[in-house]
Amino acid sequence: MICPLPRFVFLLIGLAAIIQSTSGVAEETAIKHSFFVAGPVFTGIVGEDGETVWDSGRAGARDGWVLPNGNVLIAWNDVVKEFKIDAASGKNSQKTIVWQYNLDKTNKEIGTVQRLPSGLTLVTELGAKPRLMELDSEGKIQTEFPLQPETKNAHMQTRMARKLASGNYLVPHLLAFQVKEYTPSGEVVQSFATDLESLGGQAAKNWPFTAIRLENGNTVICLTNGNKVIEVDDQGKVVWSVTNEDLPGNPIDDACGGQRLPNGNTVIASYHAKVGVKLLEVTADKKIAWTYEGPNRVHHFQILTTNGQPVTGSPMK
Repeated sequence: MICPLPRFVFLLIGLAAIIQSTSGVAEETAIKHSFFVAGPVFTGIVGEDGETVWDSGRAGARDGWVLPNGNVLIAWNDVVKEFKIDAASGKNSQKTIVWQYNLDKTNKEIGTVQRLPSGLTLVTELGAKPRLMELDSEGKIQTEFPLQPETKNAHMQTRMARKLASGNYLVPHLLAFQVKEYTPSGEVVQSFATDLESLGGQAAKNWPFTAIRLENGNTVICLTNGNKVIEVDDQGKVVWSVTNEDLPGNPIDDACGGQRLPNGNTVIASYHAKVGVKLLEVTADKKIAWTYEGPNRVHHFQILTTNGQPVTGSPMK
């Protein structure tokens, strides 16, 4: 299903057109993206020209989305907020909070957020009682079950949990070296190991951070300190991977966030990078198609437009 376009996407498209018309000759083959950034210093929206379109005003975000209605949903370690913004008024536009969830103090951190087609909001908490919840518009819990991260290290228990079309949930557990699929009752029905000997075993620190279920049933997994991204089939067999050994300049430096684009390319966050490549887009044959080397470090992200055209469909991130 193609999602309706947020208002600010039309602004980004207009800005891209202006840049091309005033630059003399447009670069025919150069890829340009606008994107949302959840980062340790900056959290907001970056235009195709690399300039800030909107700034949330707070650093340290974990996860976030630009929603089909143009609102921006962001998870920090202690709170989730949904903002209604007017991007046309600039990067420091007034920010109206239309929905909020605060961390339950029995836990230590919020791990991730996702707005579901039902209108409910998926949130995970890390700590003494790691859990996944679906919350309604009033913040009341409609679904809840405990997670099984296999560690008491709250910060390393889980990251980008996502609800699947089947109704199950895909949850990466870093120190368990597993991506687990849970039912709504909390039963683990499948798991994909990431400490495979073929990938270097546990010594390679292939901690799963982002897991993306594709339409063909395969799963793309970003492995943080392992500095690699893999795609596995429904049996957990690696059918595609990309590492620094495949790319010039060792551009992957802590592969946290990831997104599979409609054209089949994979965009990877290089979270630890303070200079150089912060985001890179890699083709199926492991060629670098685009990089972002601006000032903003990237924990997770969402590609919004490509060369003035919106990225259609539900973001696979």
